[in-house]
This record gives sequence, structure tokens and C-alpha cells, in this order.
Amino acid sequence: MARRTGPSVLSYDAEEALRALGQNIRTARLRRNMTLEDVARRIGVHRETLSSAEKGSSTVTIGTYAAALAIYGLLKGLADVADPEADRHGIALEGQSARQRARQGSGAMDNDF
Repeated sequence: MARRTGPSVLSYDAEEALRALGQNIRTARLRRNMTLEDVARRIGVHRETLSSAEKGSSTVTIGTYAAALAIYGLLKGLADVADPEADRHGIALEGQSARQRARQGSGAMDNDF
């Protein structure tokens, strides 16, 4: 698999969030006294892939991150990411310009079934 060598498409904040997630996953593994090889085998990835995830690599699939979190019993937190009920800014915008319909109709009824 070719490595990405160009500039990152992620913002600094996004890269920092991934690094923090990776560090948290590494800490969870070490607290459980598990090796990279053990966890990688259990989730079905190469040891280097898991190592990259623990470094916060944006090239690792979210599935790998999710599988590692599941191994450690921490998957519940992933479901809370981008929770629509916690999106205060989105809720405020929704109230200002909520769409009434997803698509504009022609206004005419049609009985063509």
C-alpha cells in the first residue's frame, strides 16, 4: 500500500484529536497489559496498522479505531461522537432556517400510480 506523501487534508485540530484518540487507545491497551500483536490479531489487522492508529494516523480506517475501542470495552463513547442532540450550533441553525420539505414539489397533485 502506497503511503500518502502530500500535505495533510486535515486541520490541525482534527490531527490533534486523532493523536489524542490514538494515545487513549494505547493507554487502554497498556493498562490491560496487552501487546500490539495480541490486539492486532484479535481485530484482524497487522501490528503496524494498530501502531499507526495509536499514533493517530489519519490513514488508518475508522473501523480499526472502532475495533480497538470494542476490544477495550470503550465503544460506547464512539457512538456519542457528533451526537445531534449535543450539536448546539446545528440546533440553533436548524431553528433559523429549517426546511419544510426535502424537495420542492410542483404543487400539482397527480394520480399516476
